[in-house]
Amino acid sequence: MAYFVTGATGFIGRYLVENLLQREGTIYILCREASQEKVATLRKKVGDLDGRVVPVTGDLTQPKLGLSDADLDKLRGQITHFFHLAAIYDLEAGESEQIMANVEGTRNAMGAAEALKAGCFHHMSSIAAAGMYPGIFREDMFEEAEKLDDPYLRTKHESEGLVRKQCKVPFRIYRPSMVVGHSQTGEIDKIDGPYYFFTLIKKLRQLLPPWMPMVGIEGGRFNMVPVDYVANALDYLAHQDGLDGKCFHLTDENHYKIGEVINIFARAGHAPQMNMRVDTRMFSFMPPFLRKTLGTLPPVRRITSTVLEDLGIPQTLLKFTRYYTKFDNRDARAALEGSGISCPKLDTYAWRLWDYWERNLDPDLFIDRSLEGRVADKVVVVTGASSGIGKATAIKLAEAGAIVIMAARKPTKLEKAKAEIEEKGGKVYAYSVDIASMEDCDRFAQQVLADFGRVDILVNNAGRSIRRSINLSYDRFHDFERTMQLNYFGSLRLIMNFLPVMEKNRSGHIINISSIGTLTMPARFSAYVASKSALDAFSRCAASEFSDCNVHFTTINMPLVRTPMIAPTKIYDNVPTISPEEAADMVAEAVISRSKRIATKLGIFGQVVHAVAPKFAEIVINTGFRMFPDSAAAKGKSDESAPVVSPEQMAFAYLMRGVHW
Repeated sequence: MAYFVTGATGFIGRYLVENLLQREGTIYILCREASQEKVATLRKKVGDLDGRVVPVTGDLTQPKLGLSDADLDKLRGQITHFFHLAAIYDLEAGESEQIMANVEGTRNAMGAAEALKAGCFHHMSSIAAAGMYPGIFREDMFEEAEKLDDPYLRTKHESEGLVRKQCKVPFRIYRPSMVVGHSQTGEIDKIDGPYYFFTLIKKLRQLLPPWMPMVGIEGGRFNMVPVDYVANALDYLAHQDGLDGKCFHLTDENHYKIGEVINIFARAGHAPQMNMRVDTRMFSFMPPFLRKTLGTLPPVRRITSTVLEDLGIPQTLLKFTRYYTKFDNRDARAALEGSGISCPKLDTYAWRLWDYWERNLDPDLFIDRSLEGRVADKVVVVTGASSGIGKATAIKLAEAGAIVIMAARKPTKLEKAKAEIEEKGGKVYAYSVDIASMEDCDRFAQQVLADFGRVDILVNNAGRSIRRSINLSYDRFHDFERTMQLNYFGSLRLIMNFLPVMEKNRSGHIINISSIGTLTMPARFSAYVASKSALDAFSRCAASEFSDCNVHFTTINMPLVRTPMIAPTKIYDNVPTISPEEAADMVAEAVISRSKRIATKLGIFGQVVHAVAPKFAEIVINTGFRMFPDSAAAKGKSDESAPVVSPEQMAFAYLMRGVHW
C-alpha cells in the first residue's frame, strides 16, 4: 500500500501524514523544487524515522501536477489512496490565485491520479462549497448551493464540481467546517476564522474587568472543528470499504452563533462577556439600498476600515456575520460510528486554542517594541536638552541609535551635554536657540532642515514654570506672557516649521512635554497650566487633521520632576518627585507606543474627579493650596532655605505624589 498526498506540508496535511505513518506503506508527498526544506521540517514534526515520507517534485499549477515521466512510471499502479488537500484557505487571497490553486489545482490532481491509476481519489472540499445556503445543507446536496459571489466560496464549489463530474478514479469528498487548532495542544499555523476576534477580546480584557457586562452582536453561525478531528476522521473514512462516491461533512453538530463563539473565547481569555447580544437581523427592516448607501458613506467607510485594521479583522469577514447555513452530518457520523472519533465541544478545548494563540500568534508578539527599533537612524529634535528631562531624553535616544539634535539656549551647558553623549558613542548635534523668540525658532528650524532634510520626531521639552498665587500676580501680568511665549508659542512655532515636511513624508511624531497640572489643575500654577493646556488643545485638534498622514501627536502629562526648573521652590526639596531619567523613560514610552497621552494613574484619576465631582476636586486642591505656602521666590525674596515640612504636609504630598503644590 502506498499513498500520495498534495498539501502534505500544510496544516491539515501534516496531521494526516502523521496518522498515515501509523499504517503500513510509503507516503509520497508533492513538493516544489524550492520546498525541500519544508519536507525536512515535516519529517521532523511527524517523527519519520524510517524515511517513509518521500518527496516527489511537482507543481500544483501544472498538468498532472508536473510529475516527471520517470515518477509517473515508477508510481503507476502503486498508489492505493490519493489525498488532494492542497488549496488556498484564505478569504483575502486574490480571485485569480484562488482559481489557479483551488480549481485548476484540483483538475491537475485528478489528471495525476488518473495517470497513476490510483485506487481512490480523496478530495478535501469545504462547507464553503454550499455557498451561503439559507437552511440545512445535507451531505447529498451540491447543486442547491446559493450565493457563491465570494471567490473562495465559488472556487471551492467549482473544484468539488470537477471531482463529481470529471473524476475517472473512484472518489470520496470531505467537507470540513472551519478548521481551528489541535484540541489537545491548541496548535495552529495561522490566524483565521474565530481567531480574528481574539485581538478584540484581548483589548476588552485590558480595558475592563471580567465581570463587566457587555453588549454585543448575535450574528450568524460559525461551525468549527479542531484539526485533529479532521485528520483522524479523514484517515479513518478513507480506509473504510463501500464509501466511494460519497460526501462527508466533517462538522460539529453544534452550530454556534458569533456572539456565543466570542463569549466562549472571552471566558477562555478571562475577558468580559457579552451578556446582551443583539441579532443583526433586527436591522433588516431597513431597505437594502439604504443600508448599502450608509455603508458607502466616506466617514462610515473610514471608521469601519480603521477599527477593523486596528483589530486585525479583514473586511471580507463581515459578510460571514450573516452566515446562517447549518450542516447535516448524519452520513459522517454513521460512517464513524464505533471508531471512537467524534468532534469535541468547543468549550472543552477553547482555552487551549486561546493559550496557544496568546503565546505564539498574538500580533503584538511580533511588534518591535524596543526603543532601538523605533528611533534607529531617525532624526530627533529635543528642546531644552542641556539639562533635566531634555538631557536625560537626549542621552536615552542617542544610546538607542537616534540622530539627536539637542536644542537649548545656553551654548556652554549645551556643548558640555553634547560632549557627554558623544563620549558614549551617540550621534548628537548641538544648536543654540532661544525657543521664546519666534525669529530664532524659524532660524533654527530652517537650519536643521537644511542640514538633515527632515525631522522624524520633535520633543517639545523646553518650558518655563512659575509657582505663584494669583493674588501675588496682579502686578505681574508678564508671568502669563512669558509662560505662554515659551511653553505655547515657542513649541507651536517649531511644530509649524517641521510639520510640512512630516506631512510630505507621511511620517512624523510630535511629543509635547506637558504637565500633570493640566489634568489636576493645581493652585499657584495658573500661568504655567494655562500655557500647557493651550498646547494640549492644539495637539488634539492637529492630531485629527493629520490622522491619515501617519503623523502622530503625543502629550506627556509629566508629574513633578527634580530638575533645575523647580529648584527655586525650596519646599520641593522635601516632597516626592521623579528623576529626569524616569521622565526620559516616559518619553521613550511615548516614542515606542505613539499613544495619544502618557500620564500617571494619579493624573488620570485627577482628570476623572474634576469631570465627575468638580466641587470635591476643588476642595481637595484648595486644601493643598492653604497647606503649602508660596515660596520666597514667588514673593520676590531670595536666599530661602528649605522649610521644615510638617507631617501633614508630607502625608498630603505623598498621597498626591507627583502633583505640583
